[in-house]
Amino acid sequence: MIFAINTPNHAGISILGDNMDFEELYETLHAIVGEEGEFLSHDSARLRVLGVCYDIRHALMGDREIQFMDNGMDAEKKKWLGVITPDKNIYLKFNVLWPEILFVIMALNDFVRLYAGKNAKKAYHAMTDKRNIWDPSITHVRAFQSAVMKCIKETVSSPSYTRMLNMMHKDYTWFDNYVTQYVDILNCRLIDMDKEKRIKNIPTMAKRLAEHGDEYKQVQIEVLAAAKAYGCPVSSLRANVDYPEEIEW
Repeated sequence: MIFAINTPNHAGISILGDNMDFEELYETLHAIVGEEGEFLSHDSARLRVLGVCYDIRHALMGDREIQFMDNGMDAEKKKWLGVITPDKNIYLKFNVLWPEILFVIMALNDFVRLYAGKNAKKAYHAMTDKRNIWDPSITHVRAFQSAVMKCIKETVSSPSYTRMLNMMHKDYTWFDNYVTQYVDILNCRLIDMDKEKRIKNIPTMAKRLAEHGDEYKQVQIEVLAAAKAYGCPVSSLRANVDYPEEIEW
């Protein structure tokens, strides 16, 4: 089972699961976002989801953190079952910055709809098509989103959580042709904050990502102009920000 917890200094969330959980999530996210160019208007958003896959893969390779978790096997159960077994399981663990994971969770709503539409005969019936109701990829994505939303609920105030829930799950598409360099700007802005300010700004970051406000539009204008000037795809441009070598998670 995948679950998520707020990091000690509120820079982001830690995503945890056992080896099987992470392999399943890795395959699921790859399936849901499709092949390169399949959902062309969402290529930039697709790369951000694949960024999470990159961390999952490195966690599976032993290149991230581990955490020991109680598995319920106390002395009485061991005696009753007549077994000698550890009382803790090893969970793999990696961290994702708050703006990054908020963007990914919202973008996955788009990809679920696109994926469901691809599988259904008619887009109108995409989410109620029998093939989609029980589709394991959609189910696993929703479980991942639920784990993150549970973490948000446990991290921010109740009114803030309600506002975030409304913003992040409205019934329309947000992230087609989204200029994801804005996510990097918000990531670095959060990193520069102190611990207390970070946690207060989590709802603000969700709002800025979802609303396509004036700041986002200005970044969009600059990025599109740069892409035109260099004759390159928007997704190949990097935001003019520098990530620190170490993050106080």
